[in-house]
Amino acid sequence: MFDANYFRAVVSGRQRGLRASILRTGLCVAEPFYRFGVRWRNRQFDVGKREIHRAGVPVISVGNLTVGGTGKTPMVEWLARWFRQRDIRVSLISRGYGAEAGARNDEALELEEKLPDVPHLQNPDRVEAAQMAIDECETQLILLDDAFQHRRIHRDLDIVLIDALEPFGYGHLLPRGLLREPVASLNRADIIALSRSDAVDEATRASIRSKAMKHAPQAAWLEVVHRPQSLLSAAGDELDIRSLQGQRIAAFCGIGNPAGFCHTLDDLGAEVVDLREFPDHHAYQRSDIEELSRWAKDLQVDAVLCTHKDLVKVGVEQLGECPLFALRIGLAITAGECELTRSLDSIAQSIVDASQDASDAV
Repeated sequence: MFDANYFRAVVSGRQRGLRASILRTGLCVAEPFYRFGVRWRNRQFDVGKREIHRAGVPVISVGNLTVGGTGKTPMVEWLARWFRQRDIRVSLISRGYGAEAGARNDEALELEEKLPDVPHLQNPDRVEAAQMAIDECETQLILLDDAFQHRRIHRDLDIVLIDALEPFGYGHLLPRGLLREPVASLNRADIIALSRSDAVDEATRASIRSKAMKHAPQAAWLEVVHRPQSLLSAAGDELDIRSLQGQRIAAFCGIGNPAGFCHTLDDLGAEVVDLREFPDHHAYQRSDIEELSRWAKDLQVDAVLCTHKDLVKVGVEQLGECPLFALRIGLAITAGECELTRSLDSIAQSIVDASQDASDAV
């Protein structure tokens, strides 16, 4: 068996040698079976053999085509804040992937800290969760996290993120590549957002856009970047990001796409001495904390950095005597914001109108 990092190296072609070649051949054999399953399932929804439920309030989905991180959480946070600033009651709904039994996963813990006034329901049955959000939280808008492939709920806006660093899953469906479904499925998207768009040059962005829009000519196009805003400790203290200038730091992460975190680290003006990668959704144990403390001490660094998703699970302010901080990341839209806000304004107005109609009826 092999871990997620080795899997990426194999399917991307970076891993060479006989073993990697044999693995790629075996994964190629399995890919058509996965493709058939995805097409059959989508066809069931397309022709009405599987029911698509309407929640009774507007629904916005944020999802992606590939496995691994594409920056969905910052987008969900941005959308939730946009609607909360307009006094619209929002609930987040996700499947809860990666959580231990009875616990909440790292995305939920992270978003609870960032959005304390937004309920977050995790349930594999997202139709049931949506009804609960409406009945118990008086929700006016539902945000579905990681839901492009979850077609049981009708959505009023489908936002699909594509990571500029790994846009199309190395050209293959699982298990040979990283695609959850064919690129042609983008024809269901209303908005396509290129995340980490600053990580590639203009020609590469244009190439990605051309391929995506070929399948979704009706979709609006966004380009977004993820910018570090501050350093956050487990105690909730924040420091200016500029305090890292010229410092020796080490970093670790347990996320779906470590390359995105590495790109962010490059822009800090600090000397990154070492980076350790854990599997996505890694559940940190005491032994991990002890090992990371020894690692930081041996490196003689000024600070250790991780992602917010990691910090909410690690939960300590120091690794040994070395301070530990999460990079607090914010999303900035660099292209297409007018198209996005036009769609959001329309949804917000429908909510206001529905509320007014209900008041008039009383």
